[in-house]
Amino acid sequence: MSPAQLLDHLGSHVPGDPVEARSLARTRALVAWLSAPLDEHADPTHVTGSAIVLAADGRVLLHRHKRLGRWLQPGGHLDPGETPWAAAVRETQEETGLVARHPAGAPQLLHVDVHEGPRGHVHLDLRYLLLGDTEVALRPGADESPDVAWWRPEDAVPITDASTRAAMAAVARREGHPPAVGGADGLRGATRRLVGRRVAG
Repeated sequence: MSPAQLLDHLGSHVPGDPVEARSLARTRALVAWLSAPLDEHADPTHVTGSAIVLAADGRVLLHRHKRLGRWLQPGGHLDPGETPWAAAVRETQEETGLVARHPAGAPQLLHVDVHEGPRGHVHLDLRYLLLGDTEVALRPGADESPDVAWWRPEDAVPITDASTRAAMAAVARREGHPPAVGGADGLRGATRRLVGRRVAG
């Protein structure tokens, strides 16, 4: 994927609030400026891919980050030649053991966030919606976070950070169902519609 293709991919995304609007504008500017924005080794500032993984019952999959100690969505750096949405699927499998799916087989960009990462990195994080099965055993890789769990949205709100909460709320917002307090009701309703659509298709 070239920087120009990535800019096209970002072009149709509508930010959900002023914070995300600033992140999207900064991401677009940096992707246009950096020589290799997808390569973590080319510059401390680079694109990453992560996932909001939802189950049919509206629960969200989070893992306790092994360095930060916070419950976050799975995600991370891109492998050479990898797209951000493919990285979201791969990182989800590595960090949780779950093979998650893009709804209807097509990537849906939910949220864009710029934040500081480990080792002085700045992550231009693209978050994608994935669907997962709660019946599948969660077996993260040997060097990954030991704590992985499905959370009801209302229970996830107090244990994760504002950025992850914003990405969770984006699921409900994109389905035209404004989230209730904590985003729980909207997230559940949106998930039921998304999963129903996938089964019907």
